[in-house]
Amino acid sequence: MKPSHLAPDGAPRMVDVGDKAVSARRAVAEASLRMRPEVLGTLLAAGGPKGDALVVARLAGIAAAKRTAELIPLAHPIPLDVVEVEPTADRDAGTLSFRAEVRATARTGVEMEALTGAAVAALTVYDMAKALQRDIVIERIRLLEKEGGRSGNYRAGEATASPPPSNPGAAAQHEAVVVVVSTRAAAGTRPDTVGPQLVERLAAEGWNVAPEPTVLADDESALSRLLGELADRGYRLVITTGGTGLTPTDRTPEATNRAADRLVPGLAELMRSAGLASTPLAALSRGVVAARAMTLIVNLPGSPAGAMESLDAVRPVLRHAVDQLAGGDHY
Repeated sequence: MKPSHLAPDGAPRMVDVGDKAVSARRAVAEASLRMRPEVLGTLLAAGGPKGDALVVARLAGIAAAKRTAELIPLAHPIPLDVVEVEPTADRDAGTLSFRAEVRATARTGVEMEALTGAAVAALTVYDMAKALQRDIVIERIRLLEKEGGRSGNYRAGEATASPPPSNPGAAAQHEAVVVVVSTRAAAGTRPDTVGPQLVERLAAEGWNVAPEPTVLADDESALSRLLGELADRGYRLVITTGGTGLTPTDRTPEATNRAADRLVPGLAELMRSAGLASTPLAALSRGVVAARAMTLIVNLPGSPAGAMESLDAVRPVLRHAVDQLAGGDHY
């Protein structure tokens, strides 16, 4: 596998993200320093030779994250939603760490912004404390967390997910799967009635669908991870039901955006149009249809009637959409 920032002829290039979906992105990075405990004690007491080093370092980290594209040649300029830089000190050990968290709503991730913010915060402390100790060591500049985008989520220390198989159908036992997003159904306090109906309808349409729906509580991060895993395992069609409304826990569209490469807005509009023929409440559904590699992800409402009505609206084009994602010809 070649680095993404190298063209086929080896020349450096900026990765084209124009066809990616705009979605929520988050990254957390850390940079640590080691120094003599008495030097750290001086810094924490705001008595360093150049003033309060930690305050200046936090401001420097925030400013650096915002200017990452000017410092890293092939990084994309990204409008950031928030940058937070927080120090943590261990006086006895003489260690100081900066944790930089960056969030954005964009077409590409913010790992470099978080790493740059943490690194520059650490460099700033070195600059302000070098008169006290020249051999301060900056170490462990690393990515701690990453959320959103096609590659899914990452946590330092967790096993890194393997890349999708070259034959995307080989890893999945079925080509379609239904995911029910309901905290009460996941807890067993309410029976899941819509999931089995959707499985039955898909099977009747000729889909090789997993016989049992997957039930998950309303949790944006967990759902985003699950959607990414299902796509990377080779499921061609993922149908979700629930979590598309306006209540604070309805986060299925956000989770889908985080896992997806691009949106398919026409299918979402088709479902809402069909629902509006029955009730004006259909306008409140925020469900999206999106693609991740060769997988189509379709958000349906949580009510049995709304879910079946929405599925029926897009049912005639689902197979063609999935074939198109796999490179099939247009009709």
